Amino acid sequence: MHPRRGSVPDPSQADLSVRLRESLGAVDWKRLLDITVAALALVVLSPLIVLVALAVKLDSRGPVFFRCNRVGRGGRHLAMLKFRKMRDGVSGPPLTAAHDDRFTRIGRFLANTKLDEIPQLWNVLRGGMGLVGPRPEDPAIVDLHREQYAEILRVRPGITGLSQLAFANEAEILAVDDRLHDYVQRILPQKMRLDRLYVERRSPWMDIRILAWTVAAVVLGKAAAVNRATGQLTVRRPRTLRTAPMALDPTRSAPMALDPTRSAPMAVDPTRSAPMPLDPTRSA
Repeated sequence: MHPRRGSVPDPSQADLSVRLRESLGAVDWKRLLDITVAALALVVLSPLIVLVALAVKLDSRGPVFFRCNRVGRGGRHLAMLKFRKMRDGVSGPPLTAAHDDRFTRIGRFLANTKLDEIPQLWNVLRGGMGLVGPRPEDPAIVDLHREQYAEILRVRPGITGLSQLAFANEAEILAVDDRLHDYVQRILPQKMRLDRLYVERRSPWMDIRILAWTVAAVVLGKAAAVNRATGQLTVRRPRTLRTAPMALDPTRSAPMALDPTRSAPMAVDPTRSAPMPLDPTRSA
């Protein structure tokens, strides 16, 4: 029955409505999304997980999984799970190169396709990680920037995120001679800025966009470009090198720069700061 017009509402019904709104507001929707998607993904990907596990085991001696020591939410220890990519017992730099000789045959394939990250869905189910968030770092790296990471570690680290998409080809751009130094000095500051940007602006809509771009990158090969100021995601365009037009002189091994202000071609003299005009009467 509907209450008559002008009748006083039942206080118990009003209290129930308020409690219901409070309960819905208290639900951690991000955590609920993480659990739902991770559980479904593990079920759907279970045949692939079994195949990869068999391939890792048959390819080389050692365990199927590898646990990476990382720093999680609130600075707590996180054992991040991956498929093993390297030969068991090898040592070397903490960062891998694109053609790292420590990789097994199947490990190189897993690194290139990012399939080694699938076991981290288990970390998501257990609550140590989320689907989207800052990339968990090694404790030694975090110790270098404790103040900056204090803000980043307010949220759960994620399998994917802004910094993960921006530096998906990290292994290919690191300096070969000293990867760790190059990472700490050049790559890490950019990653921290992106991770802090995510913490400041995170929302369900941002998480959905990041997940969509991650699927596009892994499945379709569409690399994402991340705006360092806004976090906006777009398709990454290949970079082209712009060079000044050069004229070839068949009598010289060095190229000649064209001087648009002169009708005669100009040759570059390495011992002079100003361009040197060609003398047609000289052979050298």
